[in-house]
Parts: sequence; structure tokens; C-alpha cells
Amino acid sequence: MNMTANPPPLAPNALFNQSLAKGLQVLGAFNTGHRHMSLAEIAQRTGMSKASAQRSVHTLQVLGYIGKHPGSQRFCLQPRVVELGFNYLEGHPLIAAAHGYLAQLAKDSGETATLTQPNGEHMLYLAQVLTTQHIPILTPVGSQVPMYASSCGRAYLSNLPEAHWQACLERMQRPALTRCTRTHIPEILEQLQRCKNKGYAINCEELFLGDMGIAAPIFNIRKQVVGAVHVAPPASRWSMPQAEATLSPLVMECARAISRLTLL
Repeated sequence: MNMTANPPPLAPNALFNQSLAKGLQVLGAFNTGHRHMSLAEIAQRTGMSKASAQRSVHTLQVLGYIGKHPGSQRFCLQPRVVELGFNYLEGHPLIAAAHGYLAQLAKDSGETATLTQPNGEHMLYLAQVLTTQHIPILTPVGSQVPMYASSCGRAYLSNLPEAHWQACLERMQRPALTRCTRTHIPEILEQLQRCKNKGYAINCEELFLGDMGIAAPIFNIRKQVVGAVHVAPPASRWSMPQAEATLSPLVMECARAISRLTLL
């Protein structure tokens, strides 16, 4: 999912480093729709002056996080950026607990199995085991999907205190991503209650046409929800009733197994 680059927040106190915030904002301005940008485009995306953007870009160039595309001479991210994300993923206790169970879920279901964790109003893909079958939509590790429209997001939200559900949804932008996306709060609340009752959440072509999701929540040792695991059965191979009947028990068992090992 593309993310819009917003200006950095105002400094909350004297310790807040505006220069560091601007540098991180420049890195965040690059995404699928903006892989190569001119300095003027970076300034526009970040809300910075051109001079301020130039200082940030130059610093990131010297450090090896940004370079110039050899063909267009426009700025682009460099492989060193991956180190930042890898340092977070390496040794992550949730990933360590989940890997073997994700592999088993992918084998038993025949579909891609993914581990996710909340990140603001999105669910972040932490780990994934791919199916050997055709995948209509590729959402690799590092991708984010909005909570309101995804099965993993609904599995997570539905296990927060019910009194918080509406306020959480009201804070979210809820655009229609496909013709099937539920955007109205009462409809989404109904899905959260359904997940609460059944133990798993669904998404039927609400993120991408042709793509579905079945997810179950993951809990830590204190019984707090910390993430979700899901499979992504394509509509070309499954109907939603078939997927629910066959795959939801596998997803819930995988989530329970991961929860037993999660100490977060």
C-alpha cells in the first residue's frame, strides 16, 4: 500500500531532532508509486523547502541510503536501506516463534501464509511462506495493509476492548480500495463482532479483486493481542464458504501454536 509523505510533526520538546526527522521523512517519501524522484518532487512530497530537502538528500547520499538512477539521474533508494528493516526483523521473537508453524500452514493449506503485526492503522507483514501455486497478488515482507479492510487487521482489532472499536475506526481513513470494500463503520463493526464470536476474520476481495483473506489473532503470555496470521486464498481457486470451512481451522490452530510461544 502506498503511503503519503506528510510533513514531520512539530518538535514536542527540546530533545526532538528536526534534522533527523526530515531525513527519515525523505526515506519514507519513496514508495511503489515514487521509486525515482527529482529533488523538487522530494521537496513537494515531504512539504520541505527545496534547500532543506537538498541538505537531507545530500546527507543520505553520503551515508549510502540514497543514490541516483544511472539512466534518469533521478534520486532513488539504495540497498543499504534494507539494513534498517532487517535489523528489526533479525531475531524478532514473534518471527522466531512463528516460522515453523507458518511453513506447516502453507503446506497444509496450499496457500501463502503470512505473519503480521500492527503498525499504526496498518498491519505490517513480518514473515511469509509462499505457496508453490500461482499468486495473483504479491504482498512481500515489509508490505502494509489497512486494518479496516484486511482479515489480519480485523483479527487484531476484534481482540482489542470492544469499547475501543468505534474510536479506532473513526480515526482511520477508509477509502474504497475495490468495489467490495466495506467502508462504513457499522459494516466493519459487524465484521469485528463476527471475528470475536468465531475466532477468525475474513476479507473477500476488499483489498484486491481476486484475493481473499482468512486470519486469526496471536496473543502474548499476558493474553494481549500482538498480531495475526493469515492465508490468502485466491478467488480463482476458492469460494469464500469453501475457504472458511477448510482453511479457518488451520489458521486458528497455527495462531494458537504461535501464541503459546510468544513472550512479547
